Amino acid sequence: MRTSFFSDDTICAVATPQGMGAIATVRVSGPQAHAIVCGLFSRKGEFLNETRVEGYRAYFGQIVSYGETLDEAVVTFFKAPHSFTGEDAAEISVHGSVFIQQRLLELLVEKGARLALPGEFTRRAFVNRKFDLAQAEAVADLIASQNEASHRVAMNQLKGGFSKELQIMRSKLLEITSLIELELDFSEEDVEFADRSKLKVLLNETLSHVFQLMDSFRWGNAIKNGIPVAIVGETNTGKSTLLNALLGEDRAIVSDIAGTTRDTIEEVMNLNGTMFRFIDTAGIRETEETIEKIGIERTFRKISEADIVLGLVDATQPHEELAKAAQMILGKIDDVHQVVVLLLNKTDLCPSESADKIDLLKSLVTSTSLNHSYIQTLSAKTGNGLDQLRQTLMTIQQSRNVSQDTVLVTNVRHFEALKHASESLQAVQTGLEDGIPTDFIAQDLREALYYLGSITGEITTDEVLGSIFSRFCIGK
Repeated sequence: MRTSFFSDDTICAVATPQGMGAIATVRVSGPQAHAIVCGLFSRKGEFLNETRVEGYRAYFGQIVSYGETLDEAVVTFFKAPHSFTGEDAAEISVHGSVFIQQRLLELLVEKGARLALPGEFTRRAFVNRKFDLAQAEAVADLIASQNEASHRVAMNQLKGGFSKELQIMRSKLLEITSLIELELDFSEEDVEFADRSKLKVLLNETLSHVFQLMDSFRWGNAIKNGIPVAIVGETNTGKSTLLNALLGEDRAIVSDIAGTTRDTIEEVMNLNGTMFRFIDTAGIRETEETIEKIGIERTFRKISEADIVLGLVDATQPHEELAKAAQMILGKIDDVHQVVVLLLNKTDLCPSESADKIDLLKSLVTSTSLNHSYIQTLSAKTGNGLDQLRQTLMTIQQSRNVSQDTVLVTNVRHFEALKHASESLQAVQTGLEDGIPTDFIAQDLREALYYLGSITGEITTDEVLGSIFSRFCIGK
């Protein structure tokens, strides 16, 4: 049996989720798709004639084999190149019985089809130039999207927003690279076809664009996998209580004993269409206990990885200790990439002191010159202030919200390719400044073009393609 992605086989697979349901859809694609399906599909006692099949029309009938009806079905035919794969294709909708699905696949295989490999439908669409590799990967992201924000980002990439940005950069680099290559052909003539001053301007523009896309990866990845929110503070400030209150369940152990949380606990919650990944961390304090020290080290690491930091300070502490705890949190914040929300917790125990201590926190934030910060009171135990905190989180998310046309990098493979491209372009810059030979400059430009082209699949290997599409479900 041939199993090459690039074969001319006709393939089939169940496209709907595994298991029993009301309806199941089986996809068939390849040169014999119409003939195979028509050999099983009967209407009013007669098998459908493949030569009379109309594309993009749904037919109602029965799946029949050896004179027995397997099920009633609705079949839609698609004609090349106007189908998802770019090939002749058909989609068969039957009742969702697992037996019917499996038997239908067996009948299709008996007629000459073979079972599709993971991602083979989407890979055939890529090979047939229905979309590029970045758009193909967006199909998987679209299927996996669990909220409005990740859906919007995936749709933009599927429509080619990211690919267009890359095409613009590559076309500019190709133009200048071709002139550099021409100089190599006339190296003995000692001529310059590529204006070095224009090349430097182009490099600066392209590098700026690449860095912009790389910077978007942190937020794009957060939208895709859940915006990381680290809950940090000293021991017994109410971090675990806050996590439980936000989730509405007892997920973390709450105790008056200091150092109860010794490892990070992560839970995802959907707030108005956006996924937030809350991370309860170990309390920060001086300790000689080995396991607790490891937990505190992980806390500092999680703070650096978070996009939003919820810093809890204990309202019952004296002013001096309160200030010290807040300064410790503020000193860990990266103001460029992070937002901090200072929470004066346990205000139910000392309501008369809240206003004075909020003023203290405001003065501390002002002294640190943090631009992205919020301060509010909270009682994680009673729930007072939780609604305001949720609204603050939504305000932060909306301030970074993406429109339908915003391009964000969400794929690690794309980020790594951009990183390598930036390194090659920086090597070109250095080479131009140092006056290195043209052939070295040309090599660095070729590498930059290679890495940018690898994102969309203009330059890639079969091994890379196999790795990418193997992550898709069978029916895609």
